[in-house]
Amino acid sequence: MRLSGRRAGRCLALAVAAALSVVACDSGESINGAGATFPYVLYSKWFDEYNKLRPDVRINYQSQGSGAGIRQLTNGTVFFGASDGPMNEQQLKAAPGPILHLPTVLGADVPVYNLPGVSARLQFSGPLLADIFLGAVSRWNDPALQALNPDVALPDMPLSVVHRSDGSGTTYIFTDYLSKVSPAWSSRVGVGTSVSWPVGVGGKGNEGVAGLVTQTPGALGYVELVYALQTQMAFGAVQNSAGTFVVASAASVTAAAASAADRIPDDFRVSITNPPGADAYPIASFTWMLLNEQPSNLAQSKAMVEFMRWALTDGQRFAGPLGYAQLPPAVVARELKALARVKVS
Repeated sequence: MRLSGRRAGRCLALAVAAALSVVACDSGESINGAGATFPYVLYSKWFDEYNKLRPDVRINYQSQGSGAGIRQLTNGTVFFGASDGPMNEQQLKAAPGPILHLPTVLGADVPVYNLPGVSARLQFSGPLLADIFLGAVSRWNDPALQALNPDVALPDMPLSVVHRSDGSGTTYIFTDYLSKVSPAWSSRVGVGTSVSWPVGVGGKGNEGVAGLVTQTPGALGYVELVYALQTQMAFGAVQNSAGTFVVASAASVTAAAASAADRIPDDFRVSITNPPGADAYPIASFTWMLLNEQPSNLAQSKAMVEFMRWALTDGQRFAGPLGYAQLPPAVVARELKALARVKVS
């Protein structure tokens, strides 16, 4: 039967649409997320490796900062968020549904510095770091610094403070720690992803802080451990609550989480800075994946829950080689049970 030109064109359009529909169905789920910069390297590796196992599941992640991840999750522009600091009560109330915080790996903040002529790894205490960022210690040969580093010839030069200029989970972890060890910091500055810094200059992102420290002799700042290792910056050991000077590493960060395991609540929103334990690094933290427990897209929810089961088990082996610390087994066991809260059907 011969069709008119109009009918033929219409049938062709329907055929093309049907073909495209089949392609779209066969292409699987594409899940979008955004948030913390700290876990970006690991998350990218995870999403790539998981796609090899499950070609039908594609997970896209934008590294925009913890605050941006929470906002986009709240606004519904992404399916999942990621943050280096847990959501507060106000943020939870604004969310589109109950939010499950799932720790994925562990990280740490380290004090980085540029001190010409000094090759030894310096030692810092929490109160000393607070005094530096408060401006109370402003020279490298200050008696407080020299007392912690008796075998190092510290130069008589200004100590230039560098901090983050943007809101970040890195700052949240650092200020959370300082607030626990310094009453002066707690009362004057406090905790937050962004705070009013008493002294210093700001750099955007880890790269901004690292750049300013590298360019400024006598500078001191803080960056994530992964970034310090990747850029080979000098960073100091920090005295923990047991009095031990500990260098940040995968082992010492995992020890921090393990020593705080009995304090982790059912919603996993917990600070593990300044934990007990002789081997624990004191400026450590979980980083969290944020999932809506009552999502509208159940297909994406099922795919994301299956991915999280893999990430919390088999996926953990990718953490160490990339500079991250694996989760303690006891925490993983609790998270696998908590995944049942997320609606998938």
